[in-house]
Amino acid sequence: MAEVKKVFGIDLGTTYSCISYMDEHYKAVVIPNSEGERITPSVVFFEDTDGEQPNIIVGSVAKESAKLFPSDVSLFIKRQMGTNLPFYRGNEKYRPEEISAYILRKLVQDAEVHIGEKIEDVVITVPAYFGINEKEATQRAGEIAGLNVVGLIPEPTAAAIAYGLSKDSHKKVLVYDLGGGTFDVTLIDISLESIEVIVTGGDHNLGGKDWDDAIIGYLSDQFKEKTGIEEDILEDEETAQLLQLEAEKAKKTLTSRKNAPIAVIHGSERVRIELSREKFEELTEHLLERTIELTKLMLEEAKKKGEGKDRIDEIILVGGSTRMPQVQARLSKEFNVSINVFDPDEAVAKGAALYGMQKSVQDWVKSKVKESEAKGVDSDKAVDDAIDELVSKNPAIGAASTVQSLINKTIINVTSKSFGIVAFDENEEKKVFNLIKKNDQLKADVTSPFGTHETDQQSVLLEIMESEVSDDLLEIENAVKIGEAILELPAGLPEGSQIEVSFILNEDGRLFVKGLEVTDNRIVESEFQTTSIISKEEVELAKKRSNALQVS
Repeated sequence: MAEVKKVFGIDLGTTYSCISYMDEHYKAVVIPNSEGERITPSVVFFEDTDGEQPNIIVGSVAKESAKLFPSDVSLFIKRQMGTNLPFYRGNEKYRPEEISAYILRKLVQDAEVHIGEKIEDVVITVPAYFGINEKEATQRAGEIAGLNVVGLIPEPTAAAIAYGLSKDSHKKVLVYDLGGGTFDVTLIDISLESIEVIVTGGDHNLGGKDWDDAIIGYLSDQFKEKTGIEEDILEDEETAQLLQLEAEKAKKTLTSRKNAPIAVIHGSERVRIELSREKFEELTEHLLERTIELTKLMLEEAKKKGEGKDRIDEIILVGGSTRMPQVQARLSKEFNVSINVFDPDEAVAKGAALYGMQKSVQDWVKSKVKESEAKGVDSDKAVDDAIDELVSKNPAIGAASTVQSLINKTIINVTSKSFGIVAFDENEEKKVFNLIKKNDQLKADVTSPFGTHETDQQSVLLEIMESEVSDDLLEIENAVKIGEAILELPAGLPEGSQIEVSFILNEDGRLFVKGLEVTDNRIVESEFQTTSIISKEEVELAKKRSNALQVS
């Protein structure tokens, strides 16, 4: 679209990733990779070369290479995002952000070749249950990959946008998103005016991989039983990787067949094991029940909001793992509503592209309106003129009413965590005072007064805490410290001098903190350094290393 910035949507998944954009016909389409695949395995292989630096191979070839070179292959890196748990290859250490950047580079490079244009601006999706550290790490991964990350959006919200942006009905949908490594469940109100997240829940360490692991455990036990070998075959890297791939294949086979034959090879032994769908469902029943428990907990939170907010009109299934027959059967048994298997592999990336396009159109119209108003044009006429110009230059976008709907449809998210600060309570005990609570709407901007604890206190340490607890006050052990900022104080302040602390959680769910000492109007304002993500200096080093490596 002329002058409207093109933004691409990326579903950066645990097991598979996908990139999408709005084509010339105003449709969200997925761009295949260089292998012709619409989704790319989120697997990175460090291939040895004659030089000092390895080649970085991402995707199906990397996944197959895990059989022969298990120590050189990184899988499921998304589960490490927001942590200090790196991938080691020999003496080299690669942080999760850097590994994820290689996946992003593969998606973008292949897409650029396919569409014949440069890709710079992206929206990246994240699990709804990601906290601050994980979101910051995702942002940094995009930066390392050389991208301008214009937004982060929760995966269920992206799926709901793909489903509901053009809907003209009003309904409450439960998005049940079971991916390869994460489970999100979100209740969303879709109307003509908005797509509003009511509540969200889930577990970012629960996904299809756990179903695979249950199969692997069963195969290991069967191997011991059939061969009499007592050693733990999973301690052998090559065997463990082979079983990982065989387990995933068996799981996929069991979506359409009643039995899956599996060959378990370890050393000189080869054992054939038949896994039935009935046995598979028995092995993984506890995992499925965990998703049901989390769904019920989320609906209890919705009920607390009142006004029938826990009502469900439809369940939308998203994520490749929802193809398992047991998922739909269990949800049908638990909830008496229609179930829609909605484009499970691609909906999230398409929704991110739609969201990015909406932001671009809104920004473009705002810019045009500002120009017109500066010339004395009435505000309403300025909007109409901007829309007419956009439609005339881009006939594929549709009628002016379509653009008007696009501009006016509001996307409202909530925070999946609570955020607070450590302070003394009335009993002189340190507690966490929550300023922003789980399922509060975004954007959130909260200021709360506190007082200095001592006479002539030199500074205040603002300890920022993240938790699952929605109470005003909670024990420190029920929260996790995610960062800190220091406010220097003027001399001579009496005990109890007022300090104002502001938490600003933006639309992407990224946190900004400000402390104000009222007496001297002294401010500390910071996109604070979280405790586990890569620093800005490390980002620059990672960029240099990434640019020196060939990714394919």
